[in-house]
Amino acid sequence: MAVPLGLLLALLGCTTALDPALDEAWEGWKSLHAKEYPGEAEPIRREIWEKNLRRIQQHNWEQSQGQHSIRLAMNHHGDLTDEEFNQLLNGFTPARQERPALLFQPSKTLKTPLEVDWRAKGYVTPVKNQGHCGSCWAFSATGALEGLVFNRTGKLVVLSEQNLIDCSRQLGNAGCSGGYMTRAFQYVRDNGGLNSECVYPYTGTDTSGCRYNPRDRAANCSGVRTVPQGDEAALEQAVATVGPVSVAVDASGFQFHFYKSGIFSSVFCSQRVNHGMLAVGYGTSQDRGHNVSYWILKNSWSELWGEQGYIRLLKGADNQCGVADQASFPVL
Repeated sequence: MAVPLGLLLALLGCTTALDPALDEAWEGWKSLHAKEYPGEAEPIRREIWEKNLRRIQQHNWEQSQGQHSIRLAMNHHGDLTDEEFNQLLNGFTPARQERPALLFQPSKTLKTPLEVDWRAKGYVTPVKNQGHCGSCWAFSATGALEGLVFNRTGKLVVLSEQNLIDCSRQLGNAGCSGGYMTRAFQYVRDNGGLNSECVYPYTGTDTSGCRYNPRDRAANCSGVRTVPQGDEAALEQAVATVGPVSVAVDASGFQFHFYKSGIFSSVFCSQRVNHGMLAVGYGTSQDRGHNVSYWILKNSWSELWGEQGYIRLLKGADNQCGVADQASFPVL
């Protein structure tokens, strides 16, 4: 649910005068993203969009002066406040009490490759779009399961997030209000399977009952492994040896919301994770004469966000944004 109009007005105070020089850009942005508003809502959304645009422009000017490592860009979420963005799109909260899961045991002798990218090996489906539903946990889970299925069968099958949203409430998931990747994997294990996207398509809502069809099972798993908390070296081994791994990060900041390119790091990024993503690899890049290591994370905010739907997150730097705090993957 978006913030009610009356509350938005109170949050913003009196609306400031809109900038007529941005009329054409605003109309173009609305047209590009098929945005329509009831009459009184449009000036409110326009004001939020203008504020976001100015912050993006200021950041990019600072980046051109060498102050930041990343570029930002306006995207399809430009009419949301930071609070709305976090309320609508970040649906992961670490569980207080988890069912015990087996811990992934990293090897003391294994030498991992310098670079890994499971996209190049065919393990990763196209970037998806969760819409205004806090179902990131379900997209992260299907991504790890899709990699597991490909590893076992050689077939890349797009799996159903809606199946997880509608059917895993008894394990403590809350549909569009958030959930946990480990509990999604536990549902698939307990249920004996998961349907594909084409059999059980995504609606971005959580008001339907469970419609799982066991005759159309497209994936399964027999258990869950968790990566030792905060251990990036263990996460590297898991990604290198297993395939795509579910992770959670702190995605609450403005720079994350409007990330466009570069290797993301921020002093404002905390270890309080709130958004499920998928680690599909890692690598190293040259930045101002230095080698900089990064994680390749798949998001579920469409290809319009980030680097065609992906972010490169600084790796090996004190667990940036909590990336290694809630890592897990299914096993078969």
